[in-house]
Amino acid sequence: MNWGIIAENLGLYVQGAKLTLLLAFASLAISFCLAVPLAFLRNSRIAALRYAVLGYTLVFRGTPLLVQLFLIYFGLAQFELVRESVIWPWLSSPLVCVLIAFVLNSTAYSTEIFAGGLRHIPIGEIEAARAFGMSAFAQARRILIPAMLTRSLPLYGNEMIMMLHATSLASTVTLLETTGVARMITLNYYIQFEPYVTAAAIYLAMTFVLVSAFQLVQWRWAGYLENRIG
Repeated sequence: MNWGIIAENLGLYVQGAKLTLLLAFASLAISFCLAVPLAFLRNSRIAALRYAVLGYTLVFRGTPLLVQLFLIYFGLAQFELVRESVIWPWLSSPLVCVLIAFVLNSTAYSTEIFAGGLRHIPIGEIEAARAFGMSAFAQARRILIPAMLTRSLPLYGNEMIMMLHATSLASTVTLLETTGVARMITLNYYIQFEPYVTAAAIYLAMTFVLVSAFQLVQWRWAGYLENRIG
């Protein structure tokens, strides 16, 4: 065993864990903001909007995230129009490409989760809001979104965990997040077991903290709704 090498490189693991958390939470935050309105469009009475969102979620849920990442990072560079555009300095950055791929993928899953939550809201709650003369925006803000989130939290918690673990794919495009650090140590020191066991332990610790925090949020959110209803 060569745990001394791991001890010497703990600083790299710390930096890698910071990047892992940055990728995970930035992707989740952006995708959450996109998925909430898309969930409403997914249930829209306008067929064109409904099927457009369905097509998007079908593509990004039906293809591997790794393939999507490669298409964005490597594939877009094949087009001269993209290379000559003003956005090329951004698209040539591995960090930006990874975030784009993660956001698009997580938004697709989150949209379907939230759309399912909306479909399970009892019609009586919506009719009651209309009876009070609430506008569509007020209904969404005060009734639909809180009810949607309440019904979607368990599934969305799983999506958060999956996105945290999916950040390991960023190492395939040269980013040194947790898995990237383990791979670099493996190549530099010709050891296989210790670097990846350390990476697994870091992911396990982060997952435990995330699950605990999410359970606390669920508990506080449920209490908040009970107080509102009471």
